[in-house]
Amino acid sequence: MWVVAGAPGAGKSTVADLLTAALEHAGRPPAVLDKDTLFSGFVAEVQAAHGREPGEREGPWYDAHVKAHEYRGMTAAAAQIRAGGCPVLLVGPFTEQIRDADRWQAWTRDLGGQPVHLWWVRVDADTLHRRLVARGSDRDAGKLATFDAFLARMRPDEPPPAPHLVLDNRAGAPPLADQVRMLLDRV
Repeated sequence: MWVVAGAPGAGKSTVADLLTAALEHAGRPPAVLDKDTLFSGFVAEVQAAHGREPGEREGPWYDAHVKAHEYRGMTAAAAQIRAGGCPVLLVGPFTEQIRDADRWQAWTRDLGGQPVHLWWVRVDADTLHRRLVARGSDRDAGKLATFDAFLARMRPDEPPPAPHLVLDNRAGAPPLADQVRMLLDRV
């Protein structure tokens, strides 16, 4: 079980693609469950049905009415796939799961137990802001409109207390491909 987590815009999808390729090359291709791939269309419909802004992808309403269901669905699917013997790679912020050690332990059990490898993508505020602006996604409108509050929730440059490996995606860091290869050798 692999979990690639970090702030929206940190580079999780890039890391997940690199890790997936490396695992496929090693003969252990994972089933990839990416939150955005699985739920973007569904989330847009739920937001529209409730009169919410399309860019509202963080905050109390989203957390209670959308994110909780996204994560429960991903967790159940991952556990079911793992029970069949297939490795799984989850991609999403997973902020609440990785920021509380007790919650991490409970989530690990829900995912089917150990081993669960958390790969946390670190990014600084300036780099994150540039990445969100550059990708030009409607999903980021709410994040950019209240960027300081978004940073306070995500803490993109503060390591989580859950056991993890760090992939540094700050400006000037080594290429992610090199970091993935190095970290995969350690796992």
